[in-house]
Amino acid sequence: MAQQKIIMDIPMGENIKKLRQEKGMRQTDVITQMQLHGSIMSRSTLANIETCRRNIKASDLTIMKEVFDTDYDSFFETKQEEK
Repeated sequence: MAQQKIIMDIPMGENIKKLRQEKGMRQTDVITQMQLHGSIMSRSTLANIETCRRNIKASDLTIMKEVFDTDYDSFFETKQEEK
């Protein structure tokens, strides 16, 4: 069975990329910080998440929340919520 995106209206990958860029971080910077927190995510996996070709694991989202020093709502903003 192919992996399907459950919610199409939340651009989580785009939100992650936006947060990363707002923090002035490169993908490799994010991965380094995540690995220090126990994640095994690779840069290519992050790139696939940011382009919505792959979903993020809940455990990695929890670590990413800490790395970006943000709340979960930032990951779940929809296009309509953006200002």
